Amino acid sequence: MNEKTTLERLDDKVSDILQKYRSAKEENELLISELTTLKAEKELKSQEITRLEDENAMKDMEIEEIVKKIENILS
Repeated sequence: MNEKTTLERLDDKVSDILQKYRSAKEENELLISELTTLKAEKELKSQEITRLEDENAMKDMEIEEIVKKIENILS
């Protein structure tokens, strides 16, 4: 007879559940690692955006000064 006992079937099911748990745990750890990396990249990009906005504001002020000088020359 090839029929498994109840205990053997239960053991198989528990083994399957444990394997799925290990796989899910491994995938979760990979996702956590990826999330950490993405958060770090986001922070770097935010800093770069802030730096560029500051640079842009400085350039705007320089342009305003040049425009004022040109207006003074033309008046």
